[in-house]
Amino acid sequence: MQTLPTILMLLGASVVSVIVFRLANLPPVLGYLLVGTLIGPRALNLVGDFAGAQHLAEFGVVFLMFSIGLEFSLPKLHSMKRIVFGLGLLQVLLTLVVVTGIVVGLGLSWQAGVALGGTLAMSSTAVLTKLLSERLELDSAHGREVMGVLLFQDLAVVPLLILIPSFSESPERMATMIGVATVKALLVLSLVLFFGQRLMNKWFFIVARGKSAELFMLNVLLVTLGLAYVTELAGLSLALGAFVAGILIAETQYRHHVEEDIKPFRDVLMGLFFVTIGMLLDAPLVLANLPLVLGVLAALLAVKFALMLGLSRLFGAAPGSALRSGLWLCAGGEFGFVLLSEMGPLRLVPPLALQAVLAALVISMLLAPIIVQYSNRIVLRFAASEWLMRSMQLTQLAAQTLNTEKHVVICGYGRSGQHLARFMEQEAVAYVALDRDPERVREAAAGGENVIYGDAARRETLLAAGVGRASTLIITFAETRAAERVLEHVRQLNPELPVIVRTLDERDIEALRHAGAAEVVPETLEVSMVLASHALRHAGVPVTQVLERFRQTRLAGYRTLRGFFHGESDLETDALDSKEARLHAIHLVAGAYAIGHTLDELDLRRLGVEVTAIRRGNIRGLEPSPETRFRVGDVVVVLGTPTAMAAAETRLLQG
Repeated sequence: MQTLPTILMLLGASVVSVIVFRLANLPPVLGYLLVGTLIGPRALNLVGDFAGAQHLAEFGVVFLMFSIGLEFSLPKLHSMKRIVFGLGLLQVLLTLVVVTGIVVGLGLSWQAGVALGGTLAMSSTAVLTKLLSERLELDSAHGREVMGVLLFQDLAVVPLLILIPSFSESPERMATMIGVATVKALLVLSLVLFFGQRLMNKWFFIVARGKSAELFMLNVLLVTLGLAYVTELAGLSLALGAFVAGILIAETQYRHHVEEDIKPFRDVLMGLFFVTIGMLLDAPLVLANLPLVLGVLAALLAVKFALMLGLSRLFGAAPGSALRSGLWLCAGGEFGFVLLSEMGPLRLVPPLALQAVLAALVISMLLAPIIVQYSNRIVLRFAASEWLMRSMQLTQLAAQTLNTEKHVVICGYGRSGQHLARFMEQEAVAYVALDRDPERVREAAAGGENVIYGDAARRETLLAAGVGRASTLIITFAETRAAERVLEHVRQLNPELPVIVRTLDERDIEALRHAGAAEVVPETLEVSMVLASHALRHAGVPVTQVLERFRQTRLAGYRTLRGFFHGESDLETDALDSKEARLHAIHLVAGAYAIGHTLDELDLRRLGVEVTAIRRGNIRGLEPSPETRFRVGDVVVVLGTPTAMAAAETRLLQG
């Protein structure tokens, strides 16, 4: 009970900060850090049981390491081994060496240098992965380098968590501790991985047969915390055991299910961890020594940028890609805070130095999205070859489309784009395909395909592709934000050009149509219709009748297929703030407000819902109209977001 007020204070402040930072499109982790700084003992001092909160927050690191273990894939590591164990290893080692040299030169111990070097070598996996995904740059040259380096940084945290605690001992004792810890780690890992791989699949199969989400969740917690406890008993860290648990489960077929189950625990506890890190920040001391903090920040950004730029060039990257990799990876990351929390009790560095590093990491993470936002402009400003390469690409693209009219522009040459291009060839329809994966473009072009490297989300690329003379433009990638950028450019260059857009399901149909799409093809709904066509044909329904039914469905904008009834298995859309439309059935019992009123009088559309059908007695799917008057016993099927449906239910039942 003494800890409960502290936890309530942390949760309340965290909720407010995350709302504010998400509205500002900033990483929530910075909100947690700011909250911790404000309510911590060195500012407003609103937290009574700081030690209790720290113990709870330690489990955030446990679940974070478990999530990293889930991402640990031997095939993935093998495919990226040159970047991960080449570029990533050198980036971490050289950062350690440079930082250690600077720290020793300032009069501190080499142990402090190694600990600070490991802290500063990290970059933010969460922030950078999200930015790469949003900007569709995961498959770009610098995107692959960034992901490879981030993967090695995540792996490097494990030995650092074992190494840093031994630095407080004498050299002889430290060598003994490191040796014993290494032997223990190898022994535990060997036993767990050898026997665990055989047992984990069988055990999860037994649990999954129970068909209980509650049982499955309990089992995930048991495995994660159980292995963490085993490694702690062996004298190692809780985080190592959680990491091993993640590795074991990553090799099972239940990996993605487990990831969804564990995410709420990880996010909440990691939020509390970052709040406790923020509590360690001494704001008055930082402000009094602001020049020192800015100096550490400048050194951090400059050293990591220079090292990554040089290493990327050493590994054969073009100047533009190397510059981008350096800019993306120059800021700090969340694992830096994890290592700082290990350093604090050991007193390896003076309090002022620790505060300066902590503040510099916070500011660098705040700057990371801004640096990424302006990275292309910086590259074009300082890499002359980037201008030349961009000009050559556009010139090549313009030359290929110069004498082409009424052609089709295909944006994205993945699986869907290539299938589409084959249909165009069979009907002798001219097309030009654009794709951002250089390896795919090289392979396809060598095979005689009419595909060119280019970013369809750039205005100049679309102009060079001849959108002003094209007959149709097709967006084959299912990225709504990128598709909206393409549509915006098309509206400016050729407003009359019909654009066909692919999307995964019905959630983005209206947004894409509003952005200017002539046709939106929802993949999930179209697959359902194809399945239905085969089923109806085998059931004896005439093909012409089936085709007419589907034609009417498409003309109506898939209205009859929109939304679906959700159940417990729809984990990814169960959040209350979900914006996905879903179906919900509302039973009008005696005394309900809607009885005797018409649909027009209730005006449910104003609440953001649509009545798709009414079941009355034995009549199913009664088509609603504005004049439909509700009766006792009617079941009203509404379509809308969870919030809108709750408001509609209140309106129908209570008025």
